Amino acid sequence: MKFFEATHRFDHSWAQVTAGNWMKYPNEQCPHVVAVDVLDRHVDPETGVLRTERLLTCNQNAPAWILRFLGGSTVSYVRETSELDPKTKTLVMQTQNLSMSNVLSINEKVTYIPNPQDESSTLFKQEAQITAGPALSRFSSYVEDFCLTRFRDNAAVGRAGFEMVLEKLKLARLEATSQLEKATAQATATAAAAAATAATVTL
Repeated sequence: MKFFEATHRFDHSWAQVTAGNWMKYPNEQCPHVVAVDVLDRHVDPETGVLRTERLLTCNQNAPAWILRFLGGSTVSYVRETSELDPKTKTLVMQTQNLSMSNVLSINEKVTYIPNPQDESSTLFKQEAQITAGPALSRFSSYVEDFCLTRFRDNAAVGRAGFEMVLEKLKLARLEATSQLEKATAQATATAAAAAATAATVTL
């Protein structure tokens, strides 16, 4: 069994990060995630917590010897469950591989919370547990080490991809705000001109 843990700070508010989370895929940095399907989504009427279950379809990019252990298929499925609590401002997401989980199990937990030192940023914590099954007992250490390294690399790429998504959303918000300001200014100028014309006619 191998463990992974990483932390990161996103320079975007918690509201922006959690909104962007639903638009994380597809992105250029994570082409291996080819589809995301929402299986269930509902709000707990008592707590206000948004619970979501999604299925991620991925293309595995692994050496042939690893694929042989995992059944030879390059397509894998991952179940993701999440709980977003707007009161405590906490988003917790957990994922588990469904494909060949009896051979290799990867359980991941990701948490997003506002930065208590600066609410314009968000703290991210990622934890994972990688366990090779009994079928790989002779090679479990090698497989777990390989998967840990691959997971670490993919995690870094995933964070970079999410940063790109958040920056694009930020630019879109700034553009929308700019367009709104221009429209408001134009409407104000038009209204002022109309008022001036009306005053002239009255005189």
